[in-house]
Amino acid sequence: MQFIKSELRKIVDDSTTSRGRVFGTVIQILILVSMFSFAVETYPDNSAHTLLVLHVIDAVCLCVFMFEYLARIYVAEEKINYIFSFFGIIDLMAILPFFLVSAIDLRVLRIFRFFIIFRAFKLIRYNRAFHRIHLAARIVKEEITLFFIITMIFVFLSAAGIHYFEYEAQPEVFKSVFHSMWWSIVTLTTVGYGDVYPITMGGKIFTFFVLIIGVAIITIPAGLVASALSRAREIEDEERKRHREIVYQHFKDKEEEDESIQ
Repeated sequence: MQFIKSELRKIVDDSTTSRGRVFGTVIQILILVSMFSFAVETYPDNSAHTLLVLHVIDAVCLCVFMFEYLARIYVAEEKINYIFSFFGIIDLMAILPFFLVSAIDLRVLRIFRFFIIFRAFKLIRYNRAFHRIHLAARIVKEEITLFFIITMIFVFLSAAGIHYFEYEAQPEVFKSVFHSMWWSIVTLTTVGYGDVYPITMGGKIFTFFVLIIGVAIITIPAGLVASALSRAREIEDEERKRHREIVYQHFKDKEEEDESIQ
């Protein structure tokens, strides 16, 4: 059983082996095929034959994804950690619609079918660039969390400020702080849809300062992510270097062992 587990791990969880690379490529192709199939299925005038073909494709993809999910649980050293990890949850969400469809009312079927889009996130595991982004997100997680907390504070303060300046002039638009939050969000993100805007002088001056803060809010996360991606690349280079050293040492030890036997 240990041999089977070891060999299965080389297939589903080791992209350095030829079998692991083939398996990863197959999974990536099936992800793209299943996403394309899902998009085609949304056409309103599909024939019965087309729907049958799409269902067969989805069933094949589902079987492979289910095998992958169960295999990863089987080979995982810490099974609970994998099940509740980011990739574990994504793998589960990719096959969840099949189990939900048989147990729910058909009227809400389309909602759960939408879960199929989670299969796209499975590509992150098999793409080095996506993996680097995932690693960067882990590096900068605390800073991003703090940034969003500060952003929410600014949203509330700007909503309260514009409500103070504009309530008397536009009581229907800025009737409360909560009603003013839509303006606050679109202004701080510098989108400015134009559906809600100040008309008083105080409101316009206040909006100017909110826009200045909004520019800073847009640039801060970009700098954090760029720095984290740079660090993630360094970590990957260190891991690859360490892996090469381990492989080299393994072959060197094997050669020395063969020479000692001779």
